[in-house]
Amino acid sequence: MKQYYVYIATNYSKTLYTGVTNDLHRRMYEHKNKLVKGFTSKYNITELAFFEECGDINDAIAREKQIKGWLRAKKVALIETQNPTWQDLSREWYEQA
Repeated sequence: MKQYYVYIATNYSKTLYTGVTNDLHRRMYEHKNKLVKGFTSKYNITELAFFEECGDINDAIAREKQIKGWLRAKKVALIETQNPTWQDLSREWYEQA
């Protein structure tokens, strides 16, 4: 079964970006290496703060839209339920050069 991920990525100053993908490892690699131009490369969004899995793309998109509609405080509370110290959850996924 295909998996989809809703995620919140951040930077050193805790700017938040909410997205959806079917390959979280690839997507975070793209963010870390600024392979996609736009908000995440401009604001150096390179750390994975939160993610959850969905089995259906429509559910994932609906959840992404729900989270995007929340106030920042509610997003922060969501992150801190899974990741209270704001560690980069993707920090060990890639070999260090």
